[in-house]
Amino acid sequence: MAERLWLIPAIPGLSALVLFLIGGRLSRRFVSWQACLSVLASFGLSAVALARLLSEGPFRLTMLPWIAGGVFKSSFVLTFDALAAVMCLVVTGVGFLIHVYSVGYMSGEKSLSRYFGQLNLFTFFMLALVLAGDIVLLFVGWEGVGLCSYLLIGFWFERPAAAAAGKKAFLVNRVGDAAFLIGLLVLI
Repeated sequence: MAERLWLIPAIPGLSALVLFLIGGRLSRRFVSWQACLSVLASFGLSAVALARLLSEGPFRLTMLPWIAGGVFKSSFVLTFDALAAVMCLVVTGVGFLIHVYSVGYMSGEKSLSRYFGQLNLFTFFMLALVLAGDIVLLFVGWEGVGLCSYLLIGFWFERPAAAAAGKKAFLVNRVGDAAFLIGLLVLI
């Protein structure tokens, strides 16, 4: 399972990419099913990874080095331990339920593929955040979750209240980002 750990975040990420690129040309039913099933597939893979964790213990997947400068080196590393297992199951389990609820709630929405694309992108970044085995990947996941929060909160950007709420979320996240960056620099 360690060599397939990357599939847990990649499936919702790939689904988001498809929905952003060609979602407008797909049927509403296909968009809904694809978005929901991608998160369900990640839930299934998380359960398989949990079974391995319980039998063999924590495991890591180092895929490639992606930042190297002087003495600082960072690799794209995913770690599956007890905390990651719980969080992956929560993110994908609750995320799947949110997706299923959204099928009915958003049924009349014109931009269904944009909504589900953003929701799947949020799931991708949240999974990257909880599986991160490296502080830099953790920061990328954190930034992605913040971006997707802004996009989802401001989904109905034509409405002044939604636009204002999106801006507020964006500004509050920037405060957290600054603290995260300071902590990151202290660690490096």
